[in-house]
Amino acid sequence: MITNEQSYDVWWNNAEGESVMEEGHLKGWQQLISTMKEEDLSNCSVLDFGCNRGGFLRLLHQAKPFKEAVGIDLGWESVAIANERKGNLPIDYVVSGSPEQLEKKFDLAFCLSVIYLIDDLKTHAWKLSRALKPGGVYYATYNDLSSNPSKDYFKEEIEKYSHLKANIHSLDDIASAFMNEGFQVEIKRRIPTDFIAISAQEKYFRTLSDELMSAYESSYIFRFTRP
Repeated sequence: MITNEQSYDVWWNNAEGESVMEEGHLKGWQQLISTMKEEDLSNCSVLDFGCNRGGFLRLLHQAKPFKEAVGIDLGWESVAIANERKGNLPIDYVVSGSPEQLEKKFDLAFCLSVIYLIDDLKTHAWKLSRALKPGGVYYATYNDLSSNPSKDYFKEEIEKYSHLKANIHSLDDIASAFMNEGFQVEIKRRIPTDFIAISAQEKYFRTLSDELMSAYESSYIFRFTRP
């Protein structure tokens, strides 16, 4: 365990638990992997910030095998499950919110559907600037709900079950934090390539129209490159 932040058992506490959430992220993970500029990861060290149960790194290794990886998360129970599931893959899962304290430096890093749970973007960008090698790349997915009519409802529903506060950052907030650390910042809109499943179990928007607005108009992938 390497952390200056408060750890917990799991970040998400409701009846469905984290397994339903992990399944819900699968299509987004697959889309990101297909969108990445990097093809050959065979010599890459990879970081997953906010890895939860470790599903993304296992999927990434299946699609684009990497040399080694570390997943970090503040949920010690989730990290334990991730380590149980990794098999012989070259992955270590660690209870931490501080990648700059790890012994390794990384070629590639990911923060998938997590950055809205980070309130101090300035410190987060600083941490990644020290965790990445020169020229290292950090991918972060983000849904900008600042103009969505359900933004307050979304925040309330998330915070009913989350150990962490939900932040409604603007795109400029995120971009500025990383530009101020010297990162080159790129962004593209992430548009669904398949039908969207509507779930009664996971309802974070007041209307279906608001949910579709979120999926088609305000979902983005940031690509930050350390100089």
